[in-house]
Amino acid sequence: MGDYKPADYVTYYFIDDGTIPNNAQLPLVLYPSALNNEQYPMDDRFLKEGWGDTWIGGVFSYHHFHSTAHEVLGVLSGEATIQFGGKKGKAIHVKAGDVVTIPAGVGHKCLDSTDEFRVVGAYPEGQKKDLREGKASERAKVLNNINHVSLPNTDPVFGKEGTLLTLWK
Repeated sequence: MGDYKPADYVTYYFIDDGTIPNNAQLPLVLYPSALNNEQYPMDDRFLKEGWGDTWIGGVFSYHHFHSTAHEVLGVLSGEATIQFGGKKGKAIHVKAGDVVTIPAGVGHKCLDSTDEFRVVGAYPEGQKKDLREGKASERAKVLNNINHVSLPNTDPVFGKEGTLLTLWK
């Protein structure tokens, strides 16, 4: 991973906006350019660190979140602007090599991307994602789900030495 250190990160906190519950306790963690010079494919890196159920694709163009799992997105190619935290959240520009770890409940939506934009997604061992859009009829259930999602045992990039384990307590 070259000169990249686990301390190189940016955190963002998002509070409940009434539609997207977000997660006021756990920050979204962005590792800029974390895997630019990675010798393994990103999905292999995530699997090696205990994050599985990997997939490759894009990010939906509507606000959504997962209430039963945390998620990591590693940017394989291209660039995009992703809105995190719902309509009142923050638009963050990501590019190839960036890794974003998203706590359960935090909304995300692709606002704009290059044609070659692709991410690999994964989830902590034992967690299965659902797909939620903030429907009022589901609110009590998703809030309960989010409160019961366990913390991961490893950081998806740095394993047991990762910053995520310090930030998410």
